[in-house]
Amino acid sequence: MIKKLDLHNLSLVKELFELQTASYLVEAKLIDFFEIPPLKETMDELKECGESFFGFFEREKLAGALSYTIDGEELTICRMVVHPNHFRKGIAQRLLDEVENNKKDFRVFKVSTGKDNTPAKSLYLKNGYKLVGDLEVVPGLFISNFEKRRS
Repeated sequence: MIKKLDLHNLSLVKELFELQTASYLVEAKLIDFFEIPPLKETMDELKECGESFFGFFEREKLAGALSYTIDGEELTICRMVVHPNHFRKGIAQRLLDEVENNKKDFRVFKVSTGKDNTPAKSLYLKNGYKLVGDLEVVPGLFISNFEKRRS
């Protein structure tokens, strides 16, 4: 089941914090970079991040989450996290479908991921996102930027 997350619910924020830590540690290993901002974030910073969240629940337990921000007609996906115990179950796909279906009036969707994060890049490409380019954000670390435009 997918539902909007209320970051005023402290037990839910704790669950989200633990989920994102587990998920981003896998990405950190994939891209060989352990300074990913969410890995350095505190629970209070997560709670106050200003992003909107959808969560995927399996048996009342948070198994995945997606966050986004909105700027005009653009929606930017900020976080896509799935607990490693739930990889390869289609959770990221369902979260992506949820945000796109819930936000039909947006013309531009943007997302970024580590250049070496092949599973994430494959997800976005198979869903119609186009690679806009790679950006070196710190020496030796490249981020791939994707965009999906609707008429």
